[in-house]
Amino acid sequence: MIKFEKFTLGNGLKVIVHNDPTTTIVAFNILYNVGARDENPQKTGFAHLFEHLMFEGSTNIHSFHKPLQLAGGESNAFTSNDITNYYITIAKENIETAFWLESDRMLGLDFSEEKLSVQKNVVIEEFNQRYLNQPYGDIHLLLRPLVYKKHPYSWPTIGKETSHIENANLTEVKSFFDTYYAPNNAILSIVGNVSTKQIKDLAEKWFGQIKPVKNILRNFPLEPKQTEARTLTVERDVPFDAIYKAFRMCDRLHNDYYTFDLISDLLANGKSSRLYQNLVIQQKLFSEINAYISGSIHDGMFVISGKLIKGVTINDAEKAINQELSKIAYDDISEKEIEKVKNKFESVYLYGHINALNKAKDLAYYELVGDANFINSEVEKYRNVSLDDIRRVAQSAFNQNNSSTVYYLAK
Repeated sequence: MIKFEKFTLGNGLKVIVHNDPTTTIVAFNILYNVGARDENPQKTGFAHLFEHLMFEGSTNIHSFHKPLQLAGGESNAFTSNDITNYYITIAKENIETAFWLESDRMLGLDFSEEKLSVQKNVVIEEFNQRYLNQPYGDIHLLLRPLVYKKHPYSWPTIGKETSHIENANLTEVKSFFDTYYAPNNAILSIVGNVSTKQIKDLAEKWFGQIKPVKNILRNFPLEPKQTEARTLTVERDVPFDAIYKAFRMCDRLHNDYYTFDLISDLLANGKSSRLYQNLVIQQKLFSEINAYISGSIHDGMFVISGKLIKGVTINDAEKAINQELSKIAYDDISEKEIEKVKNKFESVYLYGHINALNKAKDLAYYELVGDANFINSEVEKYRNVSLDDIRRVAQSAFNQNNSSTVYYLAK
């Protein structure tokens, strides 16, 4: 049981504190409720751009990294379609440095043409290296718009195309910051050998005077039910053919989310999993194959991806995948097999929460999606998934009319 306390400042900043006397460092995590889904479809990639811009310094502190390094701290960030998350680990004696740095960049980021230009170039280079010049790198630029026709999950966090970042101007970027990077759109979680009173005093001191923004009105379009199979065939300069097959799945708060996740583990968690044993080892159709869920807050994707062995046809490969999905839906799965993946999840989950930063990240995320106390009930929710649940979900979801498939062919 992870015990914690919560309070909210007058400006709307939610703060979560977990006292962990076993660690000498403090994990300082601030989650902003903004991701790629919040972007203008004609100006994508802004949330990810800010992942970089936020380290360019603020109006009062021109270097973010230097004072943090002098205090023995480290920092980083990540962006998803749903959130942007910044985190610092630092010795507890220097925790006020983290408050000072994070509050000042929330209060006033240092915007300039020069800094924007530098980070635009960094992001464009990342786009080119990871998505355009990397074998199979553009798959999410292809798969997402095939799956999502209405919802803004239809582009990856890097954005739709480099021109959206190239053409971003200072006024547009500053407007995006002023809309989303504010105390009432953020959750601060702190884990370490600290007291709630100490954190409350520091939070009031450093964040209490920052003004909130007007309530953000979000009205994301609902993705209509998919009624027919969607396919896309592309040719690329890659060594092997590949297949990427996505099925629409439920949102993060639906009970079936846990069933989908366990099915992905049954199929592809380790070398004893079904897809590896049957399609890689026995039938020798794939050199590698994986199954995973997108983990989105709104309706997500259940994805199967695999690279084919030379000489294997796409039709044979897809047929084999469909047969494995049919086995999950209709054939016998032993309770022992289900128990194995549940045990593996539980051990990884609990072991991960020995780490202070992992706890801080999860506390903030669970608070965003509903309640920080979800951190204590996740294992039970996985434990409650039954064999009947697995069959029911598989029979409903793994329907070809619910599928979107990219056939990624080698030239």
